[in-house]
This record gives sequence, structure tokens and C-alpha cells, in this order.
Amino acid sequence: MCELLAMSANVPTDVRFSFAALSQRGGATGAHTDGWGISFYEQKGCRSIHDPSPSAHSELARFIKSYPIKSLIVIAHVRKANRGRVALENTHPFSRELWGNAWSFAHNGQLKGIKKRPLTFYAPIGTTDSEHAFCWLLDRLRSQYPKRPSAPVLARAIAGLFADLRGLGVFNALLSDGRALYASCSTKLCYVERRAPFGQASLIDEDMEVDFAKETTPDDRVVILASTPLTRNEIWTHLAPQTTLVARNGAVVKTFR
Repeated sequence: MCELLAMSANVPTDVRFSFAALSQRGGATGAHTDGWGISFYEQKGCRSIHDPSPSAHSELARFIKSYPIKSLIVIAHVRKANRGRVALENTHPFSRELWGNAWSFAHNGQLKGIKKRPLTFYAPIGTTDSEHAFCWLLDRLRSQYPKRPSAPVLARAIAGLFADLRGLGVFNALLSDGRALYASCSTKLCYVERRAPFGQASLIDEDMEVDFAKETTPDDRVVILASTPLTRNEIWTHLAPQTTLVARNGAVVKTFR
């Protein structure tokens, strides 16, 4: 299946270290060779890059690994196609507007019967079950809440929709509007929280090490989510199946089971 990566931070943070590991799984240390994409939030804007070629051999991926884009929230995905051909329009993360914000979504898994669910406002561009699920989810939020609800109400609503989609199959997914990061775990998703006192971290997929104590301030906080751990010397927490996690400003603020 596909591999997921996300970051939530309380100050604009460079995600190149984690992305270096993820990109290797797209054709070097993993068989996820059917495209990749990454979205960076910058205030209300969202910068997205997609490439249908394997990330381990992509010139665009090399550019991302060398260019210090700093962001509060990042969502990334490397694809192993199971529904929908290998094509630019089928690469994640997908993006749409709701309540004046850019929403981004990435998914790994299969959802039986999702394309039988009617859509009202949003329509897929590609042919994946993932994009249809994203359009359905935003349709439901738009119909239930013509105006943006409070953060706790929105988190509960998204957790309910995630649970509904998990009932159709495997729904490991990431969703954000630039304010908060929402993650659904059906089978596998884990996270690490980085905060003071910071230490060293070594990647599993690439010979790379960072001493975060030299790169951060004592007030910095970061949460990294991934399908499987990216580093060998940090403590990763594995989410229980059928769980929704909400992260904001570099901290896990809520889990729903």
C-alpha cells in the first residue's frame, strides 16, 4: 500500500529530513513507485508539488530535499497504485476549497463501494477511490456546516466521517485545512513528538542523522506522522486501529476511538 507522511509544528519547520526517508520508499527501500506528492501550508496558502514518477528517482523530489521550505503543516504521500492508473491527476495529496481554506488529503488503502456514494458539490478529477472519498467527506462537511464550526465540533465531525469511511475497508488517511492536522488509522499509522530536550535522530531508509538540539529552540514542538517509523533511535507511538488523531501547533490535542 501507499506510504504517508505528515508534520504539525508550532513554528515554521523544515520537513526535508523526514521527506528524505519517505522519498526513498518510492523505489529504493520500498516498492511505492507510482508517483508522489507533497503539500506545504504557508498561512492561508498551500504549496503543492506532484510527480507521477518514483520519488526515489525524481528530480522534483531531489529539489524538495535540497530546498528549505518551512511550514506549520505538511502532508506527503508516495503511491503504490491499486485503484486508478499511474497519472498526475491520481497523485496525492488532493486539494479542494472549503470555508475559504485550502484542504489537502492523502490516503492509503482501498474503500469498497465508495464510488456508489453520490457527490453534490465536489467532483473528482482523477479515477481513484481516494479522491472520491475526499470529495464525499468535504460534501458532508459543507452540507452539515454552511459556516465553519468551532474547532471541537469540527474535530468530532471529521472523526465521525473517518469512522464511516473506515467501515468501507482500509482508510489510513491525512487531512488538513492549514489550521489542524487530522489523521485516520485503520491498520498502521504512527507518530513521534519532538520537543525539548531535543536529541539526535537517524533515518532508517537513508544514511542521514540530525542533532535537533542544534536546529531548534527550547520552545519548538513538532509532531511527525508516518505509516511506519522513519527513524531508528526515537520513540514512535503506534496508533490503535479505528483511531482518529488531531494535532495542532506541534502537539497531539485529541484522539477519538
